[in-house]
Amino acid sequence: MARQKVVLVTGASSGIGFATAIEFAKRGYKVYAVARRLEPMAPLKKHGIATVTCDVTLVEDVVKLRDLISLENDGYLDILYNNAGQPCTVSAIDAKDDVVAKCYEVNVFAPIRITREFTALLIKAKGTVGFTGSVAGLIPVPFLSIYSSTKAALHLYAATLRVEFEPFGVTVLNFVTGSVRTSIRDDRELPEDSWFNVPGIEEPLGELRGMSERSKPVPAEQYAYKVVNDFEKEKLGGKLNLYRGGAASLVGHLMWWCPRFLAEKLFVRQLKFTKVFANIRKKYATTDA
Repeated sequence: MARQKVVLVTGASSGIGFATAIEFAKRGYKVYAVARRLEPMAPLKKHGIATVTCDVTLVEDVVKLRDLISLENDGYLDILYNNAGQPCTVSAIDAKDDVVAKCYEVNVFAPIRITREFTALLIKAKGTVGFTGSVAGLIPVPFLSIYSSTKAALHLYAATLRVEFEPFGVTVLNFVTGSVRTSIRDDRELPEDSWFNVPGIEEPLGELRGMSERSKPVPAEQYAYKVVNDFEKEKLGGKLNLYRGGAASLVGHLMWWCPRFLAEKLFVRQLKFTKVFANIRKKYATTDA
């Protein structure tokens, strides 16, 4: 009798993680869904999914999770989907240390930590590791520098991990994600002492908050269906970057072919930062001869 394949999905309390856990379960996988809180994952139980509380930023939680899955599955993990994420909409020069640290802890250090701790299980299963990357890691969007830099770091981590994991027979996939219809938003207010606190700033901030909805987001269930297909189809030595979600392929092609200075102007204009930047130049213009 064939062994039932085992999947671990992080960030499964809503959105992509929630939908992907269900899609895996529908296809007969034994699924572990994890998040910091159990309550939002309660509906997953009717799909036969095991829900486990785990703060992915705490190594002791990750180790407990590893030991649990190893014990219950004879040391096998076939698919690890590092999906947990933290939004961060703030300018680079306004970002406080705690905000930056939280974003990097969840988006960069956590997937590195989880992958390391589950390495033995993945090697035994000749499994696959997947990451929820983002088109934000490719493009210079104002007020997304911290978030974008975490995703850019994740992209290169995945690319290097792919090389290092290849001789062990472990496949690595990076899902460069565009717009997906989820409840995840970051509506933080502009700090009163922000360098960007000039007339007109509320309009581009509103554009940023609604950017995903205007980019033809796909339902999380549709995204999950394609991602699970990718996990099942892609083999060792195959594709690394898979563009999934609304406008993902478009942005990927844009950043490949478009000169960077044009891309910068495009995003500044599209998000209505043009007048704001003009006001900033005027406010901080030097009077030196």
